[in-house]
Amino acid sequence: MAASIRALLGAYLDGARVEASFEFMGVDTQLIEDGTYFVVECEHRIAGCGGWSRRATLFGGDHSEGRDARLLDPATEPARVRAMYTHPDFTRLGIGRLVLSLCESAAAREGFRSMELMATVAGEPLYAACGFSVLERVEVPTSQGVTVPGARMAKLIS
Repeated sequence: MAASIRALLGAYLDGARVEASFEFMGVDTQLIEDGTYFVVECEHRIAGCGGWSRRATLFGGDHSEGRDARLLDPATEPARVRAMYTHPDFTRLGIGRLVLSLCESAAAREGFRSMELMATVAGEPLYAACGFSVLERVEVPTSQGVTVPGARMAKLIS
């Protein structure tokens, strides 16, 4: 995750914003406990990871403030795509698309009809290519006096 954040986000943002993003990006063990997190291995290495959630939190790791573990209603609320990372050595190989397809299929099996996520500037092109549309652009405040840009995106699923 750290290598992905530093290299991939670093291609779009200055160092201060990259470092500030660690305040809200990182491991979310709730996804692991819920059994909704996927890890893709390639050449005996972790190439990428990501998951989906039936819980209300839109983004953030274990250490992030404002998390909400409330279960979502699949009939009226979108599932969340969460904690997507691809190791820089494995970008542009379909890892992100694979994880997204696994998330979409699993969420659809549980009755969800849409998905929502908070994209980084580095992740937004992948999500757009996979059918997600921007709902709003945000600047996430940090304690380091800088904001980190993001895009809340959504997609209908079947």
